[in-house]
Amino acid sequence: MTPALLALENGMTFSGFAFGDTTVEAQGEVVFNTALTGYQEVLTDPSYRGQLLTFTYPHIGNYGITPEDGESPFLQAEGMIVREYARVHSNWRAVQSLEEYLIHHKKIGIQGIDTRSLVRILRSEGVMRGIISAKESDASVLVERARSIPSMEGLDLTRFVTTSASYTFESQDEPLLLGTQGFTSTKRFRVAAIDYGIKRNILRRLAQYNCEVIVFPSNATADDIRAIQPDGLFLSNGPGDPSAVTYTIETIRALVQEFPTFGICLGHQLLALAFGASTYKLRFGHRGANHPVKNHLLGRIEITSQNHGFGVAHDTMPDFLELTHTNLNDQSVAGFRHKTLPVFCVQYHPEASPGTHDSDYLFQQFIALMTERTTAVLEV
Repeated sequence: MTPALLALENGMTFSGFAFGDTTVEAQGEVVFNTALTGYQEVLTDPSYRGQLLTFTYPHIGNYGITPEDGESPFLQAEGMIVREYARVHSNWRAVQSLEEYLIHHKKIGIQGIDTRSLVRILRSEGVMRGIISAKESDASVLVERARSIPSMEGLDLTRFVTTSASYTFESQDEPLLLGTQGFTSTKRFRVAAIDYGIKRNILRRLAQYNCEVIVFPSNATADDIRAIQPDGLFLSNGPGDPSAVTYTIETIRALVQEFPTFGICLGHQLLALAFGASTYKLRFGHRGANHPVKNHLLGRIEITSQNHGFGVAHDTMPDFLELTHTNLNDQSVAGFRHKTLPVFCVQYHPEASPGTHDSDYLFQQFIALMTERTTAVLEV
């Protein structure tokens, strides 16, 4: 096995062994995810762009890679950190190993390090910049290079993961997907989805709820979206600092006055900014598939899938916004809605993949808002 190093900006280094493409290095913000399964969905989630992903589950790669399970066409995380990589996989749906997948996408991973120790450091000191290398053996050199990596704060990464041109999502017949729990819609709604790094399962869930989804790049204008005469607007997840995505704020501010709007993750943060609230960087973020959230409207707890490093500052939210969900781990804002406009959003992933489907009802809620708008227009 090829020796490798993980160097952190705080001066700490971890020795391990490289897997994947050992000829390349990886650098970015070192974060951790607590999900027990779903490593392929996590690695292909565009929200992980610019990050080195640590898996807290100790054994990763045992069921290989399946094309249908990717959340985007690419391996989005810059690199991965695991306790033990499974070189042999077993899964009737798999077409290649995790290592073959990394090699194909020219990505490197490091295994054999104490991931429990690493996560304790990230939790106490906060996520930090780091480098994985199997080429440089001088730890001090790597530490200095880690300190020169651009900070995630102020970084707009959506431009690297958004679509280059608008397109209509074509849903495939995938029988392994979750059903719609008896839900039927009498109308096929047209949804304009702004892609800041949209996950494939979001598009699939909207399509399963009988929506025609037209996806727009992150720099789409309000007129671009008005041109297709949508019934609703969807704002997607994505990577980086929401306050850096300034070019979309005016577009959102204009469109929420006209269309029912649903935002997830980065879309949630951008809606907050459009309404005058502020965002901030979390100490170590929320990344995993079992985060408890309280739904204040229904008075119940949801187990949610989350992946974000920034949050909405509750004390900056204007009076016309209503807090609807709270993260029970740290009491941060997990969702809000507008008191008069048909606009709502959450700081987690109701489409899951991976994770539970406790919050899938939010897609039905979006359909209900579009139905109300259509009915009101017809009555007029």
